[in-house]
Amino acid sequence: MKSRSALQFVVIIGIANFFADFTYEGARGIVGPFLGSLGASAAIVGFVAGLGELMGYGLRSVSGYFADKSHRHWAFAFAGYAVNMLAVPTLALAGQWPVAAGLVVAERVGRGIRKPTIEAMLSYAGKSIGAGWVFGLNEALDQAGATIGPLVVALILYLLHPRPHELEEGTGHTFATTNLTCPYWIYLAAGSLIAAGFADFALIGFHFHKANTVPANMIPVFYAVAMASSALASIPLGRLFDRFGPNISLFAFLISAAAAPFVFLGTSIAALIGMIFWGIGMAAQGSLLQAMLTGVIPPQKRSTAFGLFDTGYGIAWFVGSAVMGLLYDKSILAVAIISVSFQLAALPVFFIANKRR
Repeated sequence: MKSRSALQFVVIIGIANFFADFTYEGARGIVGPFLGSLGASAAIVGFVAGLGELMGYGLRSVSGYFADKSHRHWAFAFAGYAVNMLAVPTLALAGQWPVAAGLVVAERVGRGIRKPTIEAMLSYAGKSIGAGWVFGLNEALDQAGATIGPLVVALILYLLHPRPHELEEGTGHTFATTNLTCPYWIYLAAGSLIAAGFADFALIGFHFHKANTVPANMIPVFYAVAMASSALASIPLGRLFDRFGPNISLFAFLISAAAAPFVFLGTSIAALIGMIFWGIGMAAQGSLLQAMLTGVIPPQKRSTAFGLFDTGYGIAWFVGSAVMGLLYDKSILAVAIISVSFQLAALPVFFIANKRR
C-alpha cells in the first residue's frame, strides 16, 4: 500500500471510529451511575463492566478467525458498527438494571465483532507509514469522538438538571513462519496483567457518585477529560514508538498504574489528575499494544492473532473488574492496591517481550 493511500485509508477508518465513539462512549461515561440509579450494587457494576469486556474481547478471536478465513473483513466491520449503534439508543428505554446491563454487554459485543478486522486492516497500512503512526492516529480520532460524546451528554444533563443536588431531596517484519511467535505470547501475558489491573470507568463513575467525590452532572465531564487525554497522547505515543521502539510502553503503563490511587482515594482535584493518567493508559492500550503486536504477527494471521490477543485480554479484564467490584464494598484501598500491583507487574513482562521481538 502506497504511503498516500495508506494514510487516506487510516484517516477514513479513524473518522468512522470518531462517529462511533461519539455515540457509545458518550453513553459509557454514565454507565456506572446509571446502573446504580436502577438499583445495581458496586459488585453488579463491576461484574457487568467486566462481563461486557469479556464478551467484547472474547468474541474477537472468533470474529478475527472467520474474517481471515472468509476474507470478508468489511462485512464483520459493518455488522459490528450496526450492533453498537442499535444497543446504545435502546439504553434510554431500559427501566431495570438487568435490561440496561444486557444492552451494555451488547454494545461491547458489537465492538468485539468489528475490532480485530479493523485492527488487521490498519496494520497493513503500517508497513508503509509506520505502525505506531497508524495506530496512534486512529486512536486519536477514536478518542476525539469519545471526548465530544460525553461532553454532549454532560450538556444534556446540565440542561435537564441544572441543580442536580435537588434530585436527592426526594430520594436517598518478514516472517519465516505462519505460527504465532514467542514474543506474541509474552505480550499476551503482559497485556492480560494490564487488563486485570485497569479499573473500568463504570466502577470509577460509580465510586465518584457514591463517595460524592464528583458531582453527578460532572462525571461525564471527567470521563471526557480522560478521553481528551487519550486522544492527545495517542499520536505522540505512536510517534515515540516508531522512533524509539517498544520500550516507550514501559513509561506509558507506569503512568497508567498511577491512576487508581488518585481516582479511588483522592479528592475531586486528585480524581481529575487520575482521569488524565487513566486516559493516557487508554491511549497506550489503544495505540501501543497493537503496534507492538504488528511486529510479531505474520500478515496472513493478523485478524486471528489480534482476536486471540483480545480474547485473553477480555478474560483478564473481566476477572479484574469482577474482583475489584466485589472488593469495593469491603475496602476501596484494596481496589487501588490491586489495580496498581497488576499493572506494575506487567512492566517487566513487557520488557522481556520487547527484548525478544
